[in-house]
Order: sequence, then C-alpha cells, then structure tokens
Amino acid sequence: MPFINVQSNLPASSFSEDFLKKLCSCAAAALGKPEDRMNMVVTPGLPMLISGSCSPCLMLSVSAIGVTDTADKNKEHSAKIFAFLTKELGLTEDRIMIQFHALQPHQVGKKGTVMSFL
Repeated sequence: MPFINVQSNLPASSFSEDFLKKLCSCAAAALGKPEDRMNMVVTPGLPMLISGSCSPCLMLSVSAIGVTDTADKNKEHSAKIFAFLTKELGLTEDRIMIQFHALQPHQVGKKGTVMSFL
C-alpha cells in the first residue's frame, strides 16, 4: 500500500494521465508492489526552491510498509525512480529530491481498520 506524493513547480500539463500511469508502474516495480496497491498524488505548479534555485524541480515522497526501511533498499528504489523522472520530465538529477518513509502496518488505515488487521 505505498503512497507516492509528488510536488513540483512544473505545470499541470507535465503530469498527464499517461505520465501518472507510467510513474505508478515504475514505482510499483521499483518497490516490488502490485500496481493496484499504489496510491499517488501530484501537486503541480507550486512555488519551489531546491538547492537555492527556483528552476524546474520536483520532490517525491515514498511512504510504504516493509520496503523503505534500509539504505540499501532505498538506494535501489532511488536509482530506478530517478532514471524514470529524468527521462520523462527532462529534469537533471540535481533538480529532483526523493524522501523515503518507512510505515508500520498500524499506521495505514483501510476498510475501516488498519493494515495490521487485514
């Protein structure tokens, strides 16, 4: 049940439905999760600054149970997601930041309960 949150100063037109589906596939494959378990929100057109510059940029947050809890795992996830974003959006790696958050099953609600009980 990964959550992907994308924030960017790129315009909404940069994030078509096709792009969202491709990002979902990329992230699901990188994390080893089924696509139908992915949850994604994209917020475009934000005033943003990365590394002292307001040039086009993107911040992506990945929150997931059991797959974002070590540096080695996140290094692999990062490489795959960076490759996708640089190719699809034309951003250089220095204009992209990714945050990884390890979730516990009791921190994710679904179907009126939490994942610990599903």
